[in-house]
Amino acid sequence: MPYSNALCLGFWVGIGSRDEPESLAGVSHFLEHLLFKGTSSRTAKDIAEQIDSVGGDMNAFTTKEYTAFYIRLLADDIDLGLEILCDILTDPSFLEHEVASERQVILEEVLMHLDEPSDLVVEHLFEAMYPEHPLGRDVLGIPSVISSVSVEEIKSFFKKYYRPGNMVFSAAGNLDHVKIASYISSCFTENASGLKPKRQSPSATAVPLKVLERDTEQAQIAVGIRAIDRHSPDRYALSAINQILGGGLASRLFQKIREEKGLAYSIGSERVAFEDTGALVVSVGTNPANAEQVLELTNTELDAIAKGKISQDELNAAKKHLCAEALLSIEDSGSRMSRVGASLLLHNDVLSVEEIVKRIEATTLEDAIRVSRTIFTQPKSLSVVGPFTVDDWLGYS
Repeated sequence: MPYSNALCLGFWVGIGSRDEPESLAGVSHFLEHLLFKGTSSRTAKDIAEQIDSVGGDMNAFTTKEYTAFYIRLLADDIDLGLEILCDILTDPSFLEHEVASERQVILEEVLMHLDEPSDLVVEHLFEAMYPEHPLGRDVLGIPSVISSVSVEEIKSFFKKYYRPGNMVFSAAGNLDHVKIASYISSCFTENASGLKPKRQSPSATAVPLKVLERDTEQAQIAVGIRAIDRHSPDRYALSAINQILGGGLASRLFQKIREEKGLAYSIGSERVAFEDTGALVVSVGTNPANAEQVLELTNTELDAIAKGKISQDELNAAKKHLCAEALLSIEDSGSRMSRVGASLLLHNDVLSVEEIVKRIEATTLEDAIRVSRTIFTQPKSLSVVGPFTVDDWLGYS
């Protein structure tokens, strides 16, 4: 992006919460925090001050299947960005006092998460959809594990998976590809191996109902259906269906439940895709007195889609939205870095935006109806957080 003043650099590591044994649940997220806490040549304060001094920012995030570390800064400061990112990914210090202090920070993050009913309802939904499987666990981990995991256990996990064989480096902005590739190569000459995690697909049958009783002002409701994995050629059709259902302001759920009935401030749906499975998730917060009505209206729309009741006009609008979304994503260096990094890590390929648009546009009404009838007829899981008991929802499970 030679016209851009900005530059975004990122490492994408193919390890997430689903790859952790229960005895280490949360270690990937722990490492997300720890890698910015210093190296043998830089303290945590040094890293922060050096990035702040050039007006940059750095961050990281952990998902169920990967972890990303990135820095955004001016193109003139690329050398500093590369040095710091490579430093934290190759030479983290894991000092005892830094691990101890960050342990407390993460436990505070867990407590903050437990105070967010809108987060909890989705967490419990995944527990219901993927029982007895790490995909059903929260990315933040188990508090008892976070409190007790040792520095040596963290180091061992890092050394096993945070290596080039399980990583992608991506960059976007005003840069020289050959120069960056040469620098990255020189940083990993002694650590060129790396394992990819071995994953087991979920096998247990989804649980139909989970209710968490909380004295909240709003009821939080989430409905989930198991769906296709991220490699399925039907993913473009399902993305369009999701857009029609609850992907935007013109979606059925938003128009019916917010605009027409006034029963919620926000409602939406999301397509979630993993290596070997996926899900379609609807989430909404509403007055407890209106919770049953909101769920009935949601199920009405889900059932209509299950019967293939989708119009050509709806599909055309959804495809147009998805195409515009893909094209707009290449305007920003951060978005482009993320698209390239995630695509290469998760698909071992980076499709051009033109190819993505072509595949979206190729989705037919027949495709959408076929995928709708296949996925939306699967058993649903319901998660509710609010002033209810399980008995209040048995008729809906």
